[in-house]
Amino acid sequence: MNMKSQSADTLKNDVEQHLLFTLGRFDKAMDKDVCKALSLAVRDQLMEYWQQQSLKEMRYEKKRVFYLSLEFLLGRSLSNAVLNLDLDEQAREALDALGKVYEEIESEERDAGLGNGGLGRLAACFMDSCAMLKLPVRGYGIRYEYGMFHQSIIEGRQVEQPDHWLMSGHPWEIERQDRTCVVKFYGRAEYFANDAGKTCIRWVDTHDVFAVPYDMPIPGYRNETVNTLRLWKAAATDEFNLKDFNEGDYADAVAQKNLAEQITMVLYPNDASENGKELRLRQQYFLASASLQDVIKDWVYEFGRDFSKFDKFHCFQLNDTHPTLAVAELMRLLVDVYGVEWDEAWAVTSKTMAYTNHTLLPEALERWPVRLLGELLPRLLQIIYEINARFLAEVAHKWPGDVERQRRMSLIEEGHDPHVRMAYLGIVGSFSVNGVAALHSELLTKGLFKDFYQMWPEKFNNKTNGVTPRRWLAHCNKPLKALLNDSIGSKWVTNLNKLDKLTPLADDAAFQQKWLEVKQQNKAQLAHYVEERCGIEFPTEFIFDVQVKRIHEYKRQLLNILHAIHLYDKITRGEADDVEPRCILIGGKAAPGYAIAKLIIKLTNNVASVINSDSRARERLKLAFLPNYNVSAMEVICPGTDLSEQISTAGKEASGTGNMKFMMNGAVTIGTYDGANIEILDAVGEENFFLFGLKVEEIGAYRLAHQPNQIIAADEDLERVMTLLECGHFSMFEKGIFEPLIQSILNPHDPWMVAADFRAYINAQKDAATMYADRSAWAKASILNTAKSGKFSSDRTIAEYAREIWATE
Repeated sequence: MNMKSQSADTLKNDVEQHLLFTLGRFDKAMDKDVCKALSLAVRDQLMEYWQQQSLKEMRYEKKRVFYLSLEFLLGRSLSNAVLNLDLDEQAREALDALGKVYEEIESEERDAGLGNGGLGRLAACFMDSCAMLKLPVRGYGIRYEYGMFHQSIIEGRQVEQPDHWLMSGHPWEIERQDRTCVVKFYGRAEYFANDAGKTCIRWVDTHDVFAVPYDMPIPGYRNETVNTLRLWKAAATDEFNLKDFNEGDYADAVAQKNLAEQITMVLYPNDASENGKELRLRQQYFLASASLQDVIKDWVYEFGRDFSKFDKFHCFQLNDTHPTLAVAELMRLLVDVYGVEWDEAWAVTSKTMAYTNHTLLPEALERWPVRLLGELLPRLLQIIYEINARFLAEVAHKWPGDVERQRRMSLIEEGHDPHVRMAYLGIVGSFSVNGVAALHSELLTKGLFKDFYQMWPEKFNNKTNGVTPRRWLAHCNKPLKALLNDSIGSKWVTNLNKLDKLTPLADDAAFQQKWLEVKQQNKAQLAHYVEERCGIEFPTEFIFDVQVKRIHEYKRQLLNILHAIHLYDKITRGEADDVEPRCILIGGKAAPGYAIAKLIIKLTNNVASVINSDSRARERLKLAFLPNYNVSAMEVICPGTDLSEQISTAGKEASGTGNMKFMMNGAVTIGTYDGANIEILDAVGEENFFLFGLKVEEIGAYRLAHQPNQIIAADEDLERVMTLLECGHFSMFEKGIFEPLIQSILNPHDPWMVAADFRAYINAQKDAATMYADRSAWAKASILNTAKSGKFSSDRTIAEYAREIWATE
């Protein structure tokens, strides 16, 4: 798609037309109005191609893929569309003619609050790559009124505030009332005889909710392709009960309407309470049911009730356990609504469902109480029990008499409060089960899903994650993009393996100097960003050491903080010359109900306050916690980062994608032998990666003799760090506040192995500091990290999905 033919003057006129006729701005337009008008003008350029793509999909010439995800962390749509339509120059000129600056207008768009972390950002990268590769893939998600939350830091603590990202409207969506469908909840299953005398089941006395779709365009990179992301909004079937309203019972009259709309009101409610669990389950079923009904509606319109070839033209990719109710819901629709026999319906279901797992943490595998499912989705629970009975018969046939194996593999976890294991439902109902990094996939087959792998080894495969190079290099790092284009050409934007042409330049002194100059530009931008949001000055000659990701114990922000305390201790004891000047940046959100994660944020801010206010540390060490980390923040952070912290406990991180974004932008990784770190290490070599810590196979044996107190007593540096923590140096007026964190480090059963990996981490950090002091050596390592990042493009990942799972082109 070449949009050069559209002049800046034409784009300027389009913006003015939207300001006047769409937005009704007859006086001086504010920046947010100009942003909306520009978005509408750019969206207009997509409409023809979007329509053509939709018409192609309706012809059933190729297999279509439907990507079901409870999250799509898109970031800003305007900058992405401008890049993909090649409109950057025209947009700048048009806005300049209107007396506006493109970057200022672009920043007016709020990040779409449709996700909370790596899972949702991965889905967004995948959608970008599907469009780039011209694959017929439609995304299905939920149109959350409020994002996860806006994070503020008050007195060092995380404070959650509403993220009403839709408050000013969203110019990138189009409401599709004509595609509205009905989703059922509660009620009961009723047996009846149909006209042929056959006993059938229907779901009756239900509380129904409308699912209203809103479509967003997903443009490919200059290739005349625009795919669709369809997001569902919940709406009441009736505005309110008019009789109750007229009789003065206003609260009851609107109660059902409010209950319906709650489903899509907020992303991922805190499920610590029973109400939170029910709402989250409602969200998951709402997504699965609405999306499947939408797809089947088109098929029935074209082919009636003949589903014999349905699997030839459809594949549903389930992004983690959240949408796995789709397995039971497709069975319900086929059997109950369209009269398909069970065996035929199961053949269709099990040939069209594919499940991606994203975790190695058993506690992260969703389980729903049978009692809750029975109340909320009674017909679905019946179907799950039927699927389980037939499945366990297969298990018994393969392993006669192995009752323990049947218990382990059952979709129902028995006990005083039985639960449905959603991951198992996904595995049993799918033809493909994939992990998201080589080690992750291997550990799934040896651990969490070992029994299922022994039963169906052909189902299991690996698809190492990737990130889109359009947003995560071409858009967010314009200085580096310009250097790359001048040095090796621009084809890397659509074929990231072309970056390998940088390899011979890694030893070139002149190129190294240009590379470091680009990095300094990006560090200056990041330093400005940190000062604006944190009030802390980051000198750009310091090494920028960054860890930004969801706050969780397994990601070990705590280990990072211990290192900061260690450096501070050295400085205050007169050993400052041994400390390479360093700025440490930590950012991320803690789940509202995750007390320890929130305490880690508090500790980070308390330690930062002490370090940054100590004149002895000023010339050597800075620490900042960045509030409200999101996609747009990462677009500033990753180009300016020197050292990328990927320090999860080995065997806990499925893949990681932040590690790939940093690598792509020339950051060097300090990390454990975990997730995609392993594949990054293989790509760049040990000399360009700071590896530390116990490996998965070592941790099991180490746990048996793990004694943190002995480790601390034998390590003078760690002993000093723990003394500073325990004596309250970082909590002088909040006595005992960090005791839970201290006890977690001292616990012999600490699953995160913080004390065990401390010494190796400190040594790796010292190696990083030594290399950074040698600017030529660091430049070489930085260049090689970018050069070897080709494998970590989501284009490669999606091409593998298309070829090896989806069988589409």
